[in-house]
Amino acid sequence: MRNDDIYAAGLLHRALDPATQPTDIRAFLQAEMDLLDDLIAVGMAVVDVGCGTGRHLVMLRDRLRMGVGVDYEHSYIVEAQRRAGGGRLRFVTGDATCLPFRADFDFATCLTNTWGTMTDKQAVLNEMRRCAPRPGMRLVSVYAEASIPARRDWYRRLGHAVIEESAEHLMTEGGFRSEHFTETRLRALVGHCIIRPFARIAYLVTF
Repeated sequence: MRNDDIYAAGLLHRALDPATQPTDIRAFLQAEMDLLDDLIAVGMAVVDVGCGTGRHLVMLRDRLRMGVGVDYEHSYIVEAQRRAGGGRLRFVTGDATCLPFRADFDFATCLTNTWGTMTDKQAVLNEMRRCAPRPGMRLVSVYAEASIPARRDWYRRLGHAVIEESAEHLMTEGGFRSEHFTETRLRALVGHCIIRPFARIAYLVTF
């Protein structure tokens, strides 16, 4: 199975259940939410690439001028729309390599290693640059190598035991492929950027 098929089968719903999450994973997910709470100012327009069920934008909805989430899995978009309840948030089924709008946003995010599961990483970065044109206002979070033990445990709890590990990825018996990164590799992929260690097992990349 491909990552697309595995997500369509509902992996995200199980992964976001705190009962499935090892301590380091739960701390990482909470640290992302705390970071957004600090970074996103009142009146901003934010696009969340690979938004899943919309949890980041839903948390921010009362302060945003506009929030748009994009994900290729339509069932997650339906859930995000239900959670948002209308207002300033909009969720769209679409391709992260060709975002279906032209609006300029104040800030663009691609969080929780979503970028690390995508095939055409450069195209996603280019779309984030296009939609949020100000340098330093695009944010990606990815796993570091230190995440491997926690991810092995997490994927096992989700029924996706790891059967292959390389310097750049884990692959599960169900076919789920998730990458991890070094600072050197991130700089080669992203170009000019600021990289910060984050929550013990991840990196934040601002570009």
